[in-house]
Amino acid sequence: MSELREQIRETIEREPVIAFVKGTHEQAYCGNSERAMQALRSVGASFAAVDVLPDPAIRQELSALSNWPTIPQVFVGGELIGGADIVQALAASGELESKLDEKLGGGWRNGGAERTVPLGTPANPFRLAPG
Repeated sequence: MSELREQIRETIEREPVIAFVKGTHEQAYCGNSERAMQALRSVGASFAAVDVLPDPAIRQELSALSNWPTIPQVFVGGELIGGADIVQALAASGELESKLDEKLGGGWRNGGAERTVPLGTPANPFRLAPG
């Protein structure tokens, strides 16, 4: 397993609710990423987000780990819940709250705190070439 894939796996296991998105929790750069985060917000869930855009390897390694080809990907208690359509439908039906209760107990209802978690080492386009 690559070092990056291991970082992703550890992040999924460590964070109660994690959304791998295009952008950050403050600024999504994709409508589907925004919809997934809005679905989490609609039920008051706190979550961490990982921006997959700075390093293409994050998306590749995440998809290899989860067997899910698209972004966003939302995990609850280490389990892949789905992408924007699924998370939005679960929120609308009340099933997202049930899933959060099942996986996390009542502790997830703690005010809807949000943050972005850095992952990987993005390439530096300004690095100096040896001369």
